[in-house]
Amino acid sequence: MNNIWGQSEYIIRKKVFSVMGAKLHIYNSSEELMFFSQMKAFKLKEDIALYTDETMGKEVLRIKARKIIDLSATYDVYDSVTGETLGALRRKGLKSIVKDEWVILDPRDSEIGFIKEDSMFMALLRRAITLIPQKYNVEIGGMVIPAFRQNFNPFVTKIIADFSEDRQGLLDRRMGLAAAILLCAIEGKQD
Repeated sequence: MNNIWGQSEYIIRKKVFSVMGAKLHIYNSSEELMFFSQMKAFKLKEDIALYTDETMGKEVLRIKARKIIDLSATYDVYDSVTGETLGALRRKGLKSIVKDEWVILDPRDSEIGFIKEDSMFMALLRRAITLIPQKYNVEIGGMVIPAFRQNFNPFVTKIIADFSEDRQGLLDRRMGLAAAILLCAIEGKQD
């Protein structure tokens, strides 16, 4: 894997007000731009391309929804450089109304882990008081990794993807970053 995938922390920022679609900037912990994505507005079927910079000259990752409008949507994740299917992320539709939950799938659609909001109580409280930032844990290989946390800002959605506690490398960083992007883009639409 290339060094761009070797970071233990990524910071994903999405500007809330954008007429042409959301722009995602992804930085490393030193605030250096690592990736960029321009998501088109008013798309019925999500198709998110991740590039190494704002010129969008080199695509490195693609996240594609399998269906148009689906409460339990599944998003396939591809390495654009190698063409490899890395796996998929499936939103748990009805469960996610109360507490956000995603399933991590391998390339054969077998469940290998979960991404869950940190607690039922906090999830319910967040739905009542939107100023409370969300936190998500990754459950994979028998481990629980507190990997994603949102910082509250009314103008910029910001998610910190912290993989430092995944010392065994159980979660492919490309899948982890795809999950963070979906949490920022998809779950962020609920606000």
